[in-house]
Amino acid sequence: MRKLLSFVTTGILAAGLLAGCGNAANNTADGGGKESEVKAKTFKLAHNMSEDHPVHKALADFAEKVEENSDGQMKVEIFANGVLGAEKEVLEQLQGGAVDMTKVSAAALESFAPEYAVFSLPYLFVSKDHFYKSMESEAVQKLYGANKDKGFVGLTYYDSGARSFYTKDKVIKTPDDLKGLKIRVQDSPTAIEMIKLLGGNATPMAYGEVYTALQAGVIDGAESNETALTTGKHGEVAKEFSINEHTMIPDILVMSATTWNSLSEEQQKILTDAAAASTEYQKELWNKAIDEAITEAESKMDVKFTEVDKEPFIEKVKPMHEEYSKKDPNIKEIIEAIEALK
Repeated sequence: MRKLLSFVTTGILAAGLLAGCGNAANNTADGGGKESEVKAKTFKLAHNMSEDHPVHKALADFAEKVEENSDGQMKVEIFANGVLGAEKEVLEQLQGGAVDMTKVSAAALESFAPEYAVFSLPYLFVSKDHFYKSMESEAVQKLYGANKDKGFVGLTYYDSGARSFYTKDKVIKTPDDLKGLKIRVQDSPTAIEMIKLLGGNATPMAYGEVYTALQAGVIDGAESNETALTTGKHGEVAKEFSINEHTMIPDILVMSATTWNSLSEEQQKILTDAAAASTEYQKELWNKAIDEAITEAESKMDVKFTEVDKEPFIEKVKPMHEEYSKKDPNIKEIIEAIEALK
């Protein structure tokens, strides 16, 4: 079992934040009796997933490989469960230097770098294989390094599944079924526009607030992958899951550009190699987690899964692709690269 460092007291947490990317000194004695000081870099990585989530396990794998491949000279401390704030807040902390890395949805990144909006476009990817090929393409690798002026660089991606609609008690078979419904979305202009085109009322909200909002009737439903029903416990209050798979929005592991630029090429390679390996590990975990989530939601939570015809949804959101291509030449370039891989 991979072991993670956890901080129990607020005082320790605050001290860690102020330290930013810290250096822990290790003293070793040489043959002449003198001591030479070797400084280890410690990176702070924050995310909002629980510790049993496949992405968290992949991040733990990443941390383990970084320490191992750097002979202990680079370490990663992980802050899970959103203890340092929601995705947008942690991104701001990263830009300010209080956090070195974070895993966020690509949807959260679009407020900081507009090009990331491409991943929130509905029905951009036609299959899981197409998604993987696209995320590992030259166009996406180029995007990772294109936002140093915004304060971050991308290291890798993680599969976050296909997002579909789920509600307390209404099956969403066609866009017409969304009319009048308040649907929670991520804080993403693209997601908001998608819901509007489909006829619903978009309600941006932090992931951690969805359960109580569903329970209290503040929202009628949400859109995410099947694990939200189990790891997020949403299946306790949302009983209808409509499989329309409108988006496949990746999670992105990003690093502070300031921290990245402070590293040697060798250190940067250790990080990128460990990140790529953690992605492959997460793919295996993710596919298993989806199957388990469906089984658990059906058998223990009485959630009903309904296959729906995707074509009416696709037709409603087609204008978004053309609109975003016209809006930003960088987005157009990425869309064309992804479409060429179908």
